[in-house]
Amino acid sequence: MLDQSRTPYADAVKAYGDHDLVRLNTPGHQVSSGAHSDLISYFGREILANDVQPFVDGIDYGTYPTPLDESLELAAAAWGARKTWFLTNGASKGNLMACLATRNLGEKIVVQRSVHSSVIDGLGLTGFDAEFVYPSVDKGLGIANGVTPESLEAAIERSGNPVAAYIVTPSYFGAVADVKALAEVAHAHNIPLIVDEAWGAHFGFHPEIPVNSIRLGADIVISSTHKLAGSLTQSAMLHLSESRFADTLEPLLDRAFKSLQSTSASALLTASLDIARKEIATRGATSISETLVAMQALRDGFNDAGRFIDIASHLMTYDDVVEIDPLRIALNTLIGGISGHEARSILFNEFGVHCEIATHSTIVLLVGAGVVPDVERIVNAFHQLPRHHDNTGHTLELPAAGERVSIVRDAYFAKTEIVDSKAAIGRVSADSVAAYPPGIPNLLPGERITAETVAFLQATIAAPYGHVRGGANPEMTAFRVVAH
Repeated sequence: MLDQSRTPYADAVKAYGDHDLVRLNTPGHQVSSGAHSDLISYFGREILANDVQPFVDGIDYGTYPTPLDESLELAAAAWGARKTWFLTNGASKGNLMACLATRNLGEKIVVQRSVHSSVIDGLGLTGFDAEFVYPSVDKGLGIANGVTPESLEAAIERSGNPVAAYIVTPSYFGAVADVKALAEVAHAHNIPLIVDEAWGAHFGFHPEIPVNSIRLGADIVISSTHKLAGSLTQSAMLHLSESRFADTLEPLLDRAFKSLQSTSASALLTASLDIARKEIATRGATSISETLVAMQALRDGFNDAGRFIDIASHLMTYDDVVEIDPLRIALNTLIGGISGHEARSILFNEFGVHCEIATHSTIVLLVGAGVVPDVERIVNAFHQLPRHHDNTGHTLELPAAGERVSIVRDAYFAKTEIVDSKAAIGRVSADSVAAYPPGIPNLLPGERITAETVAFLQATIAAPYGHVRGGANPEMTAFRVVAH
């Protein structure tokens, strides 16, 4: 049993920072108040002193195990993994690692259509031939959920001979897929299950929180630790399980990590991962209990007013949702007479309450593991929101994906041109373009652009607070296409 109360890497960095050194090395601020007084005034001397370069003996270099090695072993044990990598370029780096590592095993992969953009980037970089499996979509709320074991099975069979299956859980709105059953489907086809669990880094550390994907049978899990588990922004982890695929995947993941890793990785971000792991592993059972009490008080406050509706029970009616993350509350705001986008804007600008995300019909509040928010202030702010309209009859009809002309990479790196929206119809997209809600890519590189997709994207932009990610221009009057 490893002592999870230790923080070997963070302690070694702090010892270096506290040491009276004349620094004649990078980083170039060298904790000099004379040359960088504004930097020290802004961040504080201690942060700059702990901003340590990589490859320092006694921190991340030297005789095995170094403090970094020990911290990685502690993280792997905490999440139940065979091996863990600390990432200082977010979970996006973990998604790229997973794509690069598994591409060595073959050319086909099954991918949930609503994956993060970094997975699409991974398809572009690797040249994977992807077969997509679609999540359910709530047309009234504009929310994409997970995928069912049955739909994953069908996609694997359509693909022919994929080397891995790639899913996302939980969703942005807290919907949790049946990872155990999905892993069983993948393993029955002798392929690993990769899970982008960016929003579930806190899973598994409290009996009332869902179990994490590694312990449910997933093989590679990308964990965005900064989101809800307490590390600094841009820090994340990738976990590899102890499974029949581990001996093959570990060296491939290690090579991918080294290829993508900066030779100037941030000691501050890495130390924050070490400390966040210690806190959630040693105090999670107690601190998350306090958060859960506060979250229930929030739900009670909203329910007592009877204006906004927590959509958790509604999401549970979908076959691809088996649990809800209790550290998130997704509210139907339209039923209370205001769009989610407008509510989020007013809450921030007038009440100083900053919510995570909004759609035309919903708003999402999330609270980090161990954090206890000001319940009274939040509930009072929501109660004071204006009531303008009731658009509960709105439905979202997604256009069907266009014909796939090429794999993502061939269009991703092709010679391109930008044409107006009318001329784009029938051409092959060079961009990944997704309307929010629900965030499922409507176009991927290599897919033919249809009139229905153009109309849908333009209608999204025309709507109040409409947003499209990845377009050639904000108005969606032009599209980047593969040149003839």
